[in-house]
Amino acid sequence: MADTRRRMLSLLSLLQGGRSWTGIELAERLSTSPRTLRRDIDRLRELGYPVETTRGPGGHYRLVAGSAMPPLLLEDDEAVAIALGLRVASDGVMADVADTASSALRKVEQVLPKRLRQRVRAMHAATETTPARWPQVSARLLDIVGEASHRSQRLDFDYRDRGDARTRRRVEPYRQVLVNRRWYLLAWDLDRGDWRIFRMDRMSDPQVGPGRFEARELPAESAASFVENALKRYPPMHHIVVDFHAPLERVASLQNDRDGTLTRIDDEHCRYSVDADSFEWMAIMLGVLGLEYRIVGPEEFVEYSRKLAERIRESTEGKG
Repeated sequence: MADTRRRMLSLLSLLQGGRSWTGIELAERLSTSPRTLRRDIDRLRELGYPVETTRGPGGHYRLVAGSAMPPLLLEDDEAVAIALGLRVASDGVMADVADTASSALRKVEQVLPKRLRQRVRAMHAATETTPARWPQVSARLLDIVGEASHRSQRLDFDYRDRGDARTRRRVEPYRQVLVNRRWYLLAWDLDRGDWRIFRMDRMSDPQVGPGRFEARELPAESAASFVENALKRYPPMHHIVVDFHAPLERVASLQNDRDGTLTRIDDEHCRYSVDADSFEWMAIMLGVLGLEYRIVGPEEFVEYSRKLAERIRESTEGKG
């Protein structure tokens, strides 16, 4: 019985690789007979694994997507990698998926062997993440844009640019690209007749248009290289300088996932300089650090922060 289980696990591992196998290839890899192989294939089907068979010359076996989700066969390191990935997602790395990731993580941990469950829990206990301080994008938006890109369907959406001007855009989406923790859409802008890059946290109300378009040839090696090179041509709009009333080491330990430069003023103070294209996200980042600070400049950021503080104070007045 133990030999049968090991053989079936090996068979399932081969089939989950995604390729097609002839019966002869599988029998040779498993050191078994074609008759035993057919019995093992039937057992997998009884367990819910949709194994497709093509008979005759060139016939093969292939694992296809089914209507149900049977248990996955994972190597130890693969199972740990999935659990850790879900842990990161549950800590809010992407908007509106934290609860879903936490639920999935609990399910994965329940079916892990004891030795792996202990390993994953030890890693979780020894790991902390800081709150996300960069613009987040909803999973729904990524899903809609990704599907439209894959199916070559036109996409319309509202867009807010760097100057806060709002327009309705019509594009042929090409790829979603993640650069420095920000999501961008690379697309052909139908109204401007050129390639354009859109920050996805500034997109809203996406609508998929009818019909399909023929994908255009991208004038770059890849979408990622195109976006990275294009971003270099658009320097940040603001140079922000902030003095923290805290030691440099304390500030560094809290904001080590941000761009910018920290310099020591004295043992109790340090200066933070950063180029940013958004006052909004800079104000949020400074607020969540929980440290006392003074804005050195620019004056526009001082004024923005003052008005933001007034709005927050007004919204909480009279509330316990």
